Amino acid sequence: MACSIVQFCYFQDLQAARDFLFPHLREEILSGALRRDPSKSTDWEDDGWGAWEENEPQEPEEEGNTCKTQKTSWLQDCVLSLSPTNDLMVIAREQKAVFLVPKWKYSDKGKEEMQFAVGWSGSLNVEEGECVTSALCIPLASQKRSSTGRPDWTCIVVGFTSGYVRFYTENGVLLLAQLLNEDPVLQLKCRTYEIPRHPGVTEQNEELSILYPAAIVTIDGFSLFQSLRACRNQVAKAAASGNENIQPPPLAYKKWGLQDIDTIIDHASVGIMTLSPFDQMKTASNIGGFNAAIKNSPPAMSQYITVGSNPFTGFFYALEGSTQPLLSHVALAVASKLTSALFNAASGWLGWKSKHEEEAVQKQKPKVEPATPLAVRFGLPDSRRHGESICLSPCNTLAAVTDDFGRVILLDVARGIAIRMWKGYRDAQIGWIQTVEDLHERVPEKADFSPFGNSQGPSRVAQFLVIYAPRRGILEVWSTQQGPRVGAFNVGKHCRLLYPGYKIMGLNNVTSQSWQPQTYQICLVDPVSGSVKTVNVPFHLALSDKKSERAKDMHLVKKLAALLKTKSPNLDLVETEIKELILDIKYPATKKQALESILASERLPFSCLRNITQTLMDTLKSQELESVDEGLLQFCANKLKLLQLYESVSQLNSLDFHLDTPFSDNDLALLLRLDEKELLKLQALLEKYKQENTRTNVRFSDDKDGVLPVKTFLEYLEYEKDVLNIKKISEEEYVALGSFFFWKCLHGESSTEDMCHTLESAGLSPQLLLSLLLSVWLSKEKDILDKPQSICCLHTMLSLLSKMKVAIDETWDSQSVSPWWQQMRTACIQSENNGAALLSAHVGHSVAAQISNNMTEKKFSQTVLGADSEALTDSWEALSLDTEYWKLLLKQLEDCLILQTLLHSKGNTQTSKVSSLQAEPLPRLSVKKLLEGGKGGIADSVAKWIFKQDFSPEVLKLANEERDAENPDEPKEGVNRSFLEVSEMEMDLGAIPDLLHLAYEQFPCSLELDVLHAHCCWEYVVQWNKDPEEARFFVRSIEHLKQIFNAHVQNGIALMMWNTFLVKRFSAATYLMDKVGKSPKDRLCRRDVGMSDTAMTSFLGSCLDLLQILMEADVSRDEIQVPVLDTEDAWLSVEGPISIVELALEQKHIHYPLVEHHSILCSILYAVMRFSLKTVKPLSLFDSKGKNAFFKDLTSIQLLPSGEMDPNFISVRQQFLLKVVSAAVQAQHSATKVKDPTEEATPTPFGKDQDWPALAVDLAHHLQVSEDVVRRHYVGELYNYGVDHLGEEAILQVHDKEVLASQLLVLTGQRLAHALLHTQTKEGMELLARLPPTLCTWLKAMDPQDLQNTEVPIATTAKLVNKVIELLPEKHGQYGLALHLIEAVEAISLPSL
Repeated sequence: MACSIVQFCYFQDLQAARDFLFPHLREEILSGALRRDPSKSTDWEDDGWGAWEENEPQEPEEEGNTCKTQKTSWLQDCVLSLSPTNDLMVIAREQKAVFLVPKWKYSDKGKEEMQFAVGWSGSLNVEEGECVTSALCIPLASQKRSSTGRPDWTCIVVGFTSGYVRFYTENGVLLLAQLLNEDPVLQLKCRTYEIPRHPGVTEQNEELSILYPAAIVTIDGFSLFQSLRACRNQVAKAAASGNENIQPPPLAYKKWGLQDIDTIIDHASVGIMTLSPFDQMKTASNIGGFNAAIKNSPPAMSQYITVGSNPFTGFFYALEGSTQPLLSHVALAVASKLTSALFNAASGWLGWKSKHEEEAVQKQKPKVEPATPLAVRFGLPDSRRHGESICLSPCNTLAAVTDDFGRVILLDVARGIAIRMWKGYRDAQIGWIQTVEDLHERVPEKADFSPFGNSQGPSRVAQFLVIYAPRRGILEVWSTQQGPRVGAFNVGKHCRLLYPGYKIMGLNNVTSQSWQPQTYQICLVDPVSGSVKTVNVPFHLALSDKKSERAKDMHLVKKLAALLKTKSPNLDLVETEIKELILDIKYPATKKQALESILASERLPFSCLRNITQTLMDTLKSQELESVDEGLLQFCANKLKLLQLYESVSQLNSLDFHLDTPFSDNDLALLLRLDEKELLKLQALLEKYKQENTRTNVRFSDDKDGVLPVKTFLEYLEYEKDVLNIKKISEEEYVALGSFFFWKCLHGESSTEDMCHTLESAGLSPQLLLSLLLSVWLSKEKDILDKPQSICCLHTMLSLLSKMKVAIDETWDSQSVSPWWQQMRTACIQSENNGAALLSAHVGHSVAAQISNNMTEKKFSQTVLGADSEALTDSWEALSLDTEYWKLLLKQLEDCLILQTLLHSKGNTQTSKVSSLQAEPLPRLSVKKLLEGGKGGIADSVAKWIFKQDFSPEVLKLANEERDAENPDEPKEGVNRSFLEVSEMEMDLGAIPDLLHLAYEQFPCSLELDVLHAHCCWEYVVQWNKDPEEARFFVRSIEHLKQIFNAHVQNGIALMMWNTFLVKRFSAATYLMDKVGKSPKDRLCRRDVGMSDTAMTSFLGSCLDLLQILMEADVSRDEIQVPVLDTEDAWLSVEGPISIVELALEQKHIHYPLVEHHSILCSILYAVMRFSLKTVKPLSLFDSKGKNAFFKDLTSIQLLPSGEMDPNFISVRQQFLLKVVSAAVQAQHSATKVKDPTEEATPTPFGKDQDWPALAVDLAHHLQVSEDVVRRHYVGELYNYGVDHLGEEAILQVHDKEVLASQLLVLTGQRLAHALLHTQTKEGMELLARLPPTLCTWLKAMDPQDLQNTEVPIATTAKLVNKVIELLPEKHGQYGLALHLIEAVEAISLPSL
């Protein structure tokens, strides 16, 4: 309870505000960074402050010091103001200003804290050369009745060197501007309404006072409040509509010309005061002499105090009623950001007509009223001393003044004299703190001797002066008037102390009573740490040291704290000393604080704590009842009860207790009311769960379950009206407390009955004990599964708890749900430890059935007394609503356990690369999560597991087919070609197929194969969208999409994928490729599409597959019925988001021609990227209709190209398709020369490559290009690359054989020309001489350089010539040439035979 400094707010980015106000500092930093290392980045936002300060000592010392001072002391050169409600802070310098607003944000440590963030920044000057001299943030009260006490809004008042005072909103919108004097504004101060503390204090009016070099203007607070509200409403209306004209009320102000004083620096407006009769006579004698007349009633006067020079402090008194207040017509100013309509509205307020007249009036300065002269009545003359600032105390009785001699002087305002002086405070900043006494903290024994008579008397008020000495970096708190220093803090040399001296404007004696706004009297802004702090001063520090019992008590508390920290071997001595100290403390609140600190000590043993608390309790009981504080007595009694409970539980846990009864499976079956088959099934499930649930728990050797320090025990529990409750503690702490009570009992090492009796008698409710028991059981799953005997202990414990009073209501009916069992079921539903939850549910069901049977037996026996009735056996179970709920829960937990076991299982497949997305751990399941996950929640969790394991879709299909297989070999017949991959993996899958099969059986509806494939497809595409570089995810997604059998589901999923993830990237890729006119480079792909060039190639290929699937699904969906989505009986109550499959079924039908149109574009893009084609602009292959239809909703009907296409388009398209065919043949057969089968083709990075020639023919059909031209070109390219056997096959598909024969004839000529002319062998030359001249001439005209493969055997060429002869009709012009070629080829082949 000492004086403290508290941090309550931080700055989010104070550096940005500094750089805005001081641009030269940023430039210096930048130039300094460049001087140090030119290669480093010059971006000032990327460098931290530490980086700038790192190399400063290397610079010249003076320059370095100057730079450092500028960087840290910049706040001293700014005008600073903080709203007392902490809603707004203004930092201004010259023409610029930054408005900061508080926001709740999470810090780096995850703690929520308030941070000041920049709300607005800009220039405030209207006239050229004017600068800000003073600023105030005034919160204005809300006029609404339902207001909670927060201000409605905050007005920023700014004074300028031009004499203008301007008023702004929090967003920097200028509301109004007033020129009340033509000299610079020196200081703005505000006074708001305060309820008078007692009748002797004069009620003060609200006002805003403005100090000029030779005048003071005071604006009436009520008038200002009304004007500001009207202006703000007008700005809002004008911004919205622009045609509202309302004349705001005029401002009422008084203007006093201060005389007989040289210079004025600062002022304080004390307010209205009334002199006592003696002071009235004294003043009248001083002014009017011996014969002065005196009025019967003392006149009311407004008092002003100024500081400056000659006199150092001047006192002015203005008689109320001596002058009429002046009325200023409010010249509403409008910020340039608002619309021109707002300017029209403003002109309407002032009666302006035209724009020309408006400009003239704006340029002309308003009329300035003359000041009423006011002479200084008296002062403190000190010719050498110059005052710098004055700060009025909250009670208006004292004022603190600073001067240029480094002194702080305390003035008595009423008497006008200096009553105290502090030395050595140069450049001091001052403020006040007013503290009100808390009546509850008074000593009861002393209440009767108090001057107030009883503890219900009025609260006393204390005033403390706060002085910040920046030269020494110290903040001091002094008790006034003559009190000691009560607090001192080292805060740094570059802070600013802010003392507003006012609260909220617009309150009165009625509204201020209901308002209790959170206001800060004083704040310290620290720019170095970027924090805002306030000072808390307890009232008792104002009491004198010698007489203060509280000061003595605080001394004893400090002594006690020091004693608790010391390590003493003699604990008895320490205990005795602590007892003496706590009994010596007088105040009950302090005594309670001391006892709390003792009980929180870790060094004192339990016996010490018990003895000290018992001693204090005995002492309090021995005193008179009236003088004992009831709260302290109750506190002691409660702590003593807790200590006794701790002792009892510790003793029970330490006893050597063991259950010697043997425990068999048969006993367990009877206990859980299960038959042998059910028990074996349960054990098998739990065994699988244990094997797969391989989570490693970190355990330390000194960690012991069931042990809890007494300090922690006392922190967790509290008594409230004789009922023991648990405080709000974390889950781990809750488990620790439960372990302390029940862990030994669950292990059979402590008496269960004794423990239950002890806890019940201590006041713990059965519901609370059940909650603790279940928290322990469910959190210690690993230990419980390893020790089946603990099930018996849980059964015993649960039975005992259920038999306690108020556990199960006696009036409970079997047809209603028991809250007791519902509590247990809820805990099992919420638990993520499914093994422990399933076991506890079985135990709960067994105990519930036993109790229900007993109750039913009682009722039954009462009904049929005297009659022969069959004895009710344990095997018989009374039917009740609870029983049905238990059975449902057991089924749900069993399902959840199987699912969790599956999700924990891992295959040993060695994938080449594991993505970071796949490495993320899966969340653990609980029944609650599955019930809240919606209908698709189960399939979604399995899909996430499949993604993590990256299984092939065939694995899911294989596990599903095993469901109906008679033997293991049968399903393998139906698996398609990619089964080879599965069979290779199958050896490493382990138990996964069995677990999957079990999950399919358990969830026949939720894990139906189409549903699972749909969720897997969606999961893969979602993960791909997070990291588009992982193209294999998208490929896998398409694989799952292909596996979906139902066309309705397939269509919906594909359409959702396209709209959600693909169309934006697809359109970006299209526009990029169209812009560059070729296959774009990696950098451009990453910039525009967000993935690399190789990933984009795969992306386009997968998009093409997806569009093909969409079209196929649209065709086949009419033949297939819409699937009915069922849910398992146990999971009918699921709630939550709609499943992916349900969303898919809601999708509209696609417009088939539009999808086909997109697939054509996709094929073109894919070809360009796949073969790195150049000089291709994809969109240039389409007319305007075709271009406009792209990237529209695939379900919408668009205007598509129809009819005959422009021949120019067809020509361009044909060239493109021939390019694709050439590139495809080149990619496939360019490596045949090497004859390496592994390099036969260059497949796409992911998946199987397309059949490009067939795709090109298909595209030709859709693009209105002759398909035969493409086929002929394909044949020609095959022969060109020397793949004659494939060429012969391809010839069969060509229709116009004659044209093809002509093309092949040329190719044959090129081959012969290369063989005869370019090899230039002797035999070749001789043969050439024997050839007919026409053939010779034709061969010489051939260019063999066009041939891609010149090493074709002559026998193969001979076959080609024969093929040409077959294709050419005899009447063809080149038939004779072909016959000559046959002879030439035969002649060439003869020498080789």
